[in-house]
Amino acid sequence: MHRNWISPKAKTRAAFAKYLKKFETGPHHGFLVIHRETGDIVGVININDVIRGNFQSASVGYYAFVPHAGRGLMREGLLLVLRHAFRKLKLHRIEANIQQTNRPSQALAKKCGFVREGFSRRLTKVCGRWKDHERWGVLTEDFRINQ
Repeated sequence: MHRNWISPKAKTRAAFAKYLKKFETGPHHGFLVIHRETGDIVGVININDVIRGNFQSASVGYYAFVPHAGRGLMREGLLLVLRHAFRKLKLHRIEANIQQTNRPSQALAKKCGFVREGFSRRLTKVCGRWKDHERWGVLTEDFRINQ
């Protein structure tokens, strides 16, 4: 489902353990979106690269799993994570970098209050190739107004 948009996080148990370890401390926070009724894992949301000081910002990444994509569950999860980021982590700004062809991620960002702010050429290497991304951002004051 996400083949064109994200690189695999891990191909071995050891690589997956290393991936999870980065969320134990430091500038990364990982969240699972869980379906309340079934207990299924709906998707993953990560707050990455928290920068303190004068920035108080971070980036967010997310993806849903089949069969839950497109059912509004990730919107609910992302809104909860944004609330946590702004209220508990005291961040001022969250940025999402989304590939131009990833319309579902753009729609989710927009539904959660993100605004398209710009374009970054060859920003991130995905599956071995540099990819352009649109920059989307939401500020704590904008989030408060919409929540």
